[in-house]
Amino acid sequence: MASDRPAFWNPAEQGTAPALAKLSAPAAARNRDAILAILREILPAQGLVLEVASGSGEHVVHFARSLPGLVFQPSDPSPQARASIAAWVVEADIANIRPPLALDASAAAWPDIAPDAVICINMVHIAPWSAAEGLFRHAGEGLAAGAPLYLYGPFKRPDRPLEPSNAAFDASLRERDPQWGLRDLSAISALAEASGFAAPEIAEMPANNLSLTLRKR
Repeated sequence: MASDRPAFWNPAEQGTAPALAKLSAPAAARNRDAILAILREILPAQGLVLEVASGSGEHVVHFARSLPGLVFQPSDPSPQARASIAAWVVEADIANIRPPLALDASAAAWPDIAPDAVICINMVHIAPWSAAEGLFRHAGEGLAAGAPLYLYGPFKRPDRPLEPSNAAFDASLRERDPQWGLRDLSAISALAEASGFAAPEIAEMPANNLSLTLRKR
């Protein structure tokens, strides 16, 4: 995953720095509470949560505010995204968010982190498959037994055709880059098994998205 990952963000507002750095992802406001409900069930009460591909930073601010017992480590390969994350954190004045890291999921090495959980929202379909491979490999190496890796986004399911909206989205992504596109759940499950995770626990989410919780074996 490189820093040219498509940016589904808009400027959050006009103003002075750091407000000018803030970006806004319209989907974040729509899905953050549904995701938070899942995170409340799967995350530990305390510990360090690494978010991979944090994007604009709106999700991590919402989660950190709602889960004060946890410390969140946002990350993104994009300098623009990291500036936005930092701006949102400054505005929110939340103490349990670390400064954003430059982290490319597909990189051979990650920063030295020992997370208690890893979350990744809306990345695997807008990045090369190598980003998913890197995410699972590094999460599998860094998480303790029973710790969760959480994914959110649209996926292809073997038992049903794609919904029209997801089919159109998949086609648009593949038109932009043949390496992008919605991932097959069977491929995710195979990657999980190879990386030391149990089969995904699947939860239906609004707008034809899924939550996948994968526990380290």
